[in-house]
Amino acid sequence: MKKQIMRAFLAALVLFLGVTLTVAHPQATGTAPAKTDVKAAKAAKPSADLLDINSATADQLDGLPGIGKAYSQKIIAGRPYKMKTDLVRKKVIPQATYDKIKDMIIAKQATAAAASSKKP
Repeated sequence: MKKQIMRAFLAALVLFLGVTLTVAHPQATGTAPAKTDVKAAKAAKPSADLLDINSATADQLDGLPGIGKAYSQKIIAGRPYKMKTDLVRKKVIPQATYDKIKDMIIAKQATAAAASSKKP
């Protein structure tokens, strides 16, 4: 009788540990990540994938959601931008449009070396 109880206890323990590890590490089991993991991955998007509003062409800006030819020309005319939020602060685009593109853009600053190389 004692052996049966011990076996049942060990089986329950193994099952519990297996479920715990599966929940704690879904990548190890090959299951799809949770929605919060997807959001975290989007938030941690490398800056190489972001469009620089200080150097993007009109066609690149047109490709952003909510940005057409008129807004892309306004963005280009308002350069340079210190921060991407300057688009709204300077009233280049409305807040609703900015909310659509804020995770897709960046406002890179010219480096001192690049600025000095452009001077004659």
